[in-house]
Amino acid sequence: MNHHATDAHTLAAAYALGALDDDERNAFHAHLQACDACRQEAAEFEATAARLAAAVAQPPPAVIKAQVMAAIDGVRQLPPRVPTHAAKPARGGMLRRKAVPLALAASVAAAALGGIAVWQTQNGQDLKAQARRTQQQLDTISTVLAAPDARTVHGRAANGALATVVASDRQNEAVFTAANLPTPGAGKTYQLWLDHDGTMRPAGLIDHDGTVILTGNPADAGAVGLTLEPAGGSPQPTTDPLLLMTLPA
Repeated sequence: MNHHATDAHTLAAAYALGALDDDERNAFHAHLQACDACRQEAAEFEATAARLAAAVAQPPPAVIKAQVMAAIDGVRQLPPRVPTHAAKPARGGMLRRKAVPLALAASVAAAALGGIAVWQTQNGQDLKAQARRTQQQLDTISTVLAAPDARTVHGRAANGALATVVASDRQNEAVFTAANLPTPGAGKTYQLWLDHDGTMRPAGLIDHDGTVILTGNPADAGAVGLTLEPAGGSPQPTTDPLLLMTLPA
């Protein structure tokens, strides 16, 4: 996975994430018109990014909607616009008029944020710790997807699940995304493996659709495997692989 950063083919992930500046994006967009491989890869990265977002998305607490709606009812509405041919107001007047809708938006936002703050306080330190862990995971996933040397491989497991692995030698990280993954069943879980010259090493657990960061060192791994194991995982695979995806070189 060693490629020059200036190679247009390495920009597919950054393009899909909107991480290119205007000049880079325009140049890569032109490149896409003549490169079928990059068009497919960019589309795959966009689909993967969407699945990643869905995997970590969490609905806000129900109390937030009620608090926002209550705040809206308590905010004075703007008067109707009346056409006028009066002289152009002074700059200070324009600033004050523009500030009115901004103040309205700010008051509603403050109410929502205030409700979130109360909800977070009620849930204590556990919620804050969970938020930090989630943010760290998102940062790692985003870094891998946007890495100049990021490469992706797709596969379908024997149970019908669709899988995507994105790996970066530079970041020494890889992420695994699953879709349509059947429930593993009572007392079972899916386990990921990194194949190092025929030796399968544990790389994490996954029991539903979503994305996980592989544990271990993916740099020297030749493939990523998926098996069905007892809850808690196993030191070595106990079943035949449902999926074995060769990592791109």
